Amino acid sequence: MNKFLPLIAVLALSGCATSETTYLNNGEQGLAIDCSGEANSWATCYEKADASCAGTGYRIVGTDGTPSLKESDKTLGVDVGNFKNRSVVVVCK
Repeated sequence: MNKFLPLIAVLALSGCATSETTYLNNGEQGLAIDCSGEANSWATCYEKADASCAGTGYRIVGTDGTPSLKESDKTLGVDVGNFKNRSVVVVCK
């Protein structure tokens, strides 16, 4: 069991973005992408949007969450802190 603890810790810290279909007020179909967590970043959201739209491109409809820090505000180049909430809604082109 002790051999599995490091693996479980790595899996818990590694995050992945999730997406689900949503409908906007105007009837358009979009994707709600959640890339919250300390191991993710806003770039993870945009990478998931690009992959979900099969490379056709996307339009950002809305974002919500903790803003990205400037490089000068990071500790040793890393955004260290509390759990980060990030989500974005996109419409594929």
